[in-house]
Amino acid sequence: TQGLGAGAKPEIGRAAAEEACDELSRHLDGAHMVFITAGMGGGTGTGAAPVIARMARERGILTVGVVTKPFTFEGGRRAKSADAGIAELQQFVDTLIVIPNQNLFRLANERTSWQDAFKMADNVLYMGVRGVTDLMMAPGLVNLDFADIRTVMAEMGKAMMGTGEAEGENRAIAAAEGAISNPLLEDTSMGGAQGLLINITGGEDLTLFEVDQAANRIREEVADDANIIFGSAIDPNLNGRIRVSVVATGIESATDHAKAAAAAPPPPAATPVAESAQQQPPAPAQATAQAA
Repeated sequence: TQGLGAGAKPEIGRAAAEEACDELSRHLDGAHMVFITAGMGGGTGTGAAPVIARMARERGILTVGVVTKPFTFEGGRRAKSADAGIAELQQFVDTLIVIPNQNLFRLANERTSWQDAFKMADNVLYMGVRGVTDLMMAPGLVNLDFADIRTVMAEMGKAMMGTGEAEGENRAIAAAEGAISNPLLEDTSMGGAQGLLINITGGEDLTLFEVDQAANRIREEVADDANIIFGSAIDPNLNGRIRVSVVATGIESATDHAKAAAAAPPPPAATPVAESAQQQPPAPAQATAQAA
């Protein structure tokens, strides 16, 4: 594009990425995990992100997509383009996290500046990625290796992430609840999560009881058979506060769940019972089991 952008045309973004395959390959060489962040609905993110994800997948790299969807005021055409790009991207990433820009209104008010609103969204991206990388890289009391991360994130489809930080009384529960109720994410539920990463960080005053409280509060949200990976670290700069980061993988969005329910065949209609022409005395009540 010679630095001129893709003009909101995904086909141009796709062609530009394919033309730069050799350069992109050099950046991917030696990587074990790749995060792909993009704004979907335009040309570059919508067109190029799936190409990069496909290249990473072909190299066996654990690939995580973290993307945004456009505001409602940007129109139906851009929204449709974003949905198509997300559907294509999901074919090539191991885990995908979607943040609709429209959800910024859940946190913003009439005094929130345009710049501050996007800082909120950027912070969600940053803290989610940091929550994963800190489990492997930051020195802690309970560290995890890359194999643990791959177990929870490989081939898991849609995911959600959140970070909560709290201080004072009941800070462990407050931080955990902040992590699992991220208002910026696409409408999702942790209930069906197949994998769960929990990272709890606190100052030197962090207690065993608080770690137990926070971890169990999050565990209550998922099924008993979910694969839970836990890590914890001490950060002296957090004295008096607790930070809880969560990544839940293998989940369905509320929209996906509604579509699945709508596509399910209706239950068979009850078979009418023909009445005898002659009136018969009432028989004793009897329970009858019918196979579905």
